[in-house]
Amino acid sequence: MKIFLREHLGMILLYILNFGVLFTIFSVFNGFSDMRNVFYFMFLSLFLLIVYLSINYLNNRKMYKALRKKPENFDEVLGSFGTSEFGKDLNKFVDNLYGLYQYKVHLYIKKQNEHLNFINQWIHQMKTPLSVIKLISQENEDELYIQEIKEEVDKLERGLTIALYNARLDTFEHDFNVIDFNLLDLVNQVVHSLKRYFIKNRVFPKININKDIMLKSDRKWIKFIVEQLVVNAVKYSLDKGKYVEINAYEDQGHMILEVEDKGIGISKRDINRVMEPFYTGQHGRNYGESTGMGLYLVNEVCKKLDHDIKIESEEDKGTKVKITFKNFKHNEVSK
Repeated sequence: MKIFLREHLGMILLYILNFGVLFTIFSVFNGFSDMRNVFYFMFLSLFLLIVYLSINYLNNRKMYKALRKKPENFDEVLGSFGTSEFGKDLNKFVDNLYGLYQYKVHLYIKKQNEHLNFINQWIHQMKTPLSVIKLISQENEDELYIQEIKEEVDKLERGLTIALYNARLDTFEHDFNVIDFNLLDLVNQVVHSLKRYFIKNRVFPKININKDIMLKSDRKWIKFIVEQLVVNAVKYSLDKGKYVEINAYEDQGHMILEVEDKGIGISKRDINRVMEPFYTGQHGRNYGESTGMGLYLVNEVCKKLDHDIKIESEEDKGTKVKITFKNFKHNEVSK
């Protein structure tokens, strides 16, 4: 009703103005012989206005009702404006608009898929020359510059890994495989792959995980999560913390995987934003390697796997990241 009144407000005001002008003219020229004529004139004018507005509203009430309702999808909108001439035209317009919307969405999805396919192919192509460089480096380990080359190759591999997993995030459902796996084996594999990174930064791992703990999740994505957390812990421990601790323990029926460092920590103004995409924070800008995507991807993957993540940090004292797993089994848990 509010929409209807707003739409016809101008006509109603014009009608009242016209009524006032005619009433004044008739009064000046003695057009009304007595009060009965005055009331008859007023009644007839208002009656015709009310009849017109009522018929108009009844014919278009479905349209006004549809305009007031907040739709949740396009199916609720299509054909919802009634059978009046204006409603039919509006239904046709919305139908054409929906067709245009579908066409545009189809084009964007096609372009996005082409872009993702390009990124995936490009990353895999870049890994081939990196593998060749690593082989050449292994054959010439006695050269002093080889260690520097290996370190740069490791950086390139980590960067390509982040790009690859970011590209795969949109198609997560197609790249998802839940299995039972041993947590300690996975962590040892990650630590071993980052051996040179630990040595370069003069930081060493401390692992406190019971060998019998089994998790039920996607092993590949969990490995990616652990690697990102360990890389961050090592990176921000430089010249401060000497160890990165990786612990696992049971808490209230859930398994907690914890990666803790004693490094530079995260400032209070950054702690609530470190999981935003491309946000590096003050410390991240001081370390050129930071992309601002690591923790963002970790958080997104945890959401998709239904695992909880929590970050505790204090500047100049260190950071602790906890991943909570609801599905696990073990024979014995180390406290």
